[in-house]
Amino acid sequence: MSASPEAEGEGIPLSDAQRLAWLRLIRSDNVGPATFRDLINHFGSAARAIEMLPDLAARGGSRRIRIATSSDAEAEMETAERFGAQFVGMGEPDYPPALRMVDGAPPLLAMCGDLTLTHRPAVGMVGSRNASAVGCRIATSLTRAIGAAGYVLVSGMARGIDAAAHAAAVETGTIAAMAGGLDRPYPPQNAALYERMRSGAGLVVSEMPFGWEPRARDFPRRNRLIAGIALGLVVIEAAKRSGSLITARQAADFGRLVFAVPGSPLDPRAGGTNGLLKDGASMVTESADVLDALAPLGALPVEKRPSVAEPDMTSFPAAPPDEGERSRIVDALDMTPVAVDALIQHTAAPTAAVHLVLLELDLAGRLHRHPGGLVSLAPTAGLS
Repeated sequence: MSASPEAEGEGIPLSDAQRLAWLRLIRSDNVGPATFRDLINHFGSAARAIEMLPDLAARGGSRRIRIATSSDAEAEMETAERFGAQFVGMGEPDYPPALRMVDGAPPLLAMCGDLTLTHRPAVGMVGSRNASAVGCRIATSLTRAIGAAGYVLVSGMARGIDAAAHAAAVETGTIAAMAGGLDRPYPPQNAALYERMRSGAGLVVSEMPFGWEPRARDFPRRNRLIAGIALGLVVIEAAKRSGSLITARQAADFGRLVFAVPGSPLDPRAGGTNGLLKDGASMVTESADVLDALAPLGALPVEKRPSVAEPDMTSFPAAPPDEGERSRIVDALDMTPVAVDALIQHTAAPTAAVHLVLLELDLAGRLHRHPGGLVSLAPTAGLS
């Protein structure tokens, strides 16, 4: 469970106190990855951000906000330790470097298994849960060739294509992104494969709390991990309306290569993959189609600088904006997404003031964050 030798000296390890504060902050109400990053950037540390949460939420219009306690975070860390897992922060050596560069990447990941796998380039593979025998055979064949070329296979531990890919990659390296807590694996049909991977034949990762039962809305977040960790994504047997297409869309948004295996137009399981090909995905009929396209990416240096880090010195945030300035910023928002830079230009308010007001609204549950860094008022939020 220790950091890999090649990672020594790279990244910024968190102290035990910082790790506890990071876990408290991300487990507090209305604190998602983007809000977490902005809080750290503004206040300099998770500990200082936690102190400021009540005031920020109150200024944003909320009477109270639930803040995870130290005992809550300590209990989850103890659960992780008993499970054989650990929390790895963004910017630490064992955090997946490709995921680190994704907008909205989780600040903390729970990991269990072979952490050295995060230091190798990864290829994602997803597809139908109700996969055909041919589809599973294709997944197995492609995975073995991709693994032999040095890539780690990342998928979502679902039935069908995911399970076939993981099983074929346990000898060469595989990572499973989970929708629930690491102690709540899903589905039960893959329990034996899951135990084998978390025991060291692979790596399992999750951003969700221990004890969290996966729900339907959690799987898109799991898919985001797959798309973010991988340099490219292979889709096999995906219907026109499937989670695999969500993963493919996220991968494309992240600038990843998207591959699709064509299927019969008479098979509903091929509707989504054939649609991806029409939309410009790369066709895959053999492993060389994937490996040749990925080869130039494997030679590119991966940026090691973390997107979130706690500086050695305490930052001194700007004073809160006055009520006139705050009202001007809030009045410029409605339910139509707008870029933060456009908001700054429109209001002529200082950048720090705009970001602070957005934090206040976010923590009060009055702000929606959208892909591409856009923000809007939440539908139930009224203008103050």
